[in-house]
Order: sequence, then structure tokens, then C-alpha cells
Amino acid sequence: MAADEGAVRVDTWVWSVRLTKTRSQAAAACRAGHVKVNGAQVKPAQAVKAGDRVRVFHAGRERIVEVKRLVRKRVGPPVAVECYVDHSPPPPPRESVAAVPVRDRGAGRPTKRDRRELERLRGLELGLNGGRPRGAPPGT
Repeated sequence: MAADEGAVRVDTWVWSVRLTKTRSQAAAACRAGHVKVNGAQVKPAQAVKAGDRVRVFHAGRERIVEVKRLVRKRVGPPVAVECYVDHSPPPPPRESVAAVPVRDRGAGRPTKRDRRELERLRGLELGLNGGRPRGAPPGT
């Protein structure tokens, strides 16, 4: 746990305070444009200093944090929380995410009945009119 004066690479800091699991994931997120410092997209080697606002989009969630303390080495969760002020929106509740129907691996090609059940679960229910809503004339 080395508290440093000056600046630290943004990918190292994001990894050190446990916003990503690995440093390579942090660097890849920077290269892909998913990390912003004070509103500007940054490269992995960009320096971050105390007071900067870092926005990270990783694993389907956006995290907005303000840098309080600089660290170069990965620290434990209790220490990591002390290194930033979290301004992130709350994560969406788990039950709001719809479950995706999954077929067993190796179950083979779905039968027509299986396909219709999957479409019904997805809310597509096409019927027998070739994709048109039921009762619709053929020209629509």
C-alpha cells in the first residue's frame, strides 16, 4: 500500500482500487474508450491525480468515482474503498433483468414445438402468417 505524491497511471489505479479484476482488463477498457478522466477519454498511461473524476464502464455497469488517494499496488477491499468517493448510480435490481431461455448443450436442433415455446417466452409469437400479426391481411 504505497501512497504516492504526484500521479499514477489510470489503468494501474483503476486496477489497484478494484474497479476491474485485472490490470489488462483496465488497460483494454482504456483503449476501448470505456474510461474517462474529467470527461475526456484516456489512454492507459494517462496520469491520474487526487481530485480527478474517473468514469469507468465495465461489466455492464458504469462507475463514477473521485480520486481521494493514489495507490500503485492492488489493495484489499477495505483500503480500496478509502481511495475514492463513489458517485455511481445504484446498480439495477437483479429481478429486473429478464432470464434468457437456455437450451442444454448437446440437446441438438430444436423441434418446431421447442422453437415456438422459445419464441413465446421471448414475446415474439409469430403465428402462422409468416411473421405478420394474426388477422393481418397479406399486404401489410
